[in-house]
Amino acid sequence: MQESYRFVVTGRVQGVGFRVATRRKAQALGLSGWVRNCADGSVEGLVAGPSFESLGALRDWLRRGPPGAKVETLEWQAVDAPVEAGTFLVRR
Repeated sequence: MQESYRFVVTGRVQGVGFRVATRRKAQALGLSGWVRNCADGSVEGLVAGPSFESLGALRDWLRRGPPGAKVETLEWQAVDAPVEAGTFLVRR
C-alpha cells in the first residue's frame, strides 16, 4: 500500500537548490512525487511510497534541507492523492 504526504517547507529554501536536492533524495529513497517553489517563498511538494521508513527518511531530511538552506518549519500531512509511480518531478 502506497502512502502519500503533502509537505510545505518555509525558511531560506529558495535559491539554494532545495527542489533539485529534494528530487535527488526522494529518488535515492525510491519515492515518487513532485516539488515546486511557491510565490510566498516556501517549497511545496507531494511524495508517495510504500515504505514508511523511506518516507520518514525524506521527512527528516526536509527538516534540514541541503547545504545553504535554513529550514524554519516543515508541514507534513497525510493526503489521499494520486502520484505517478516511479517519477519525482521538479515543477516550476
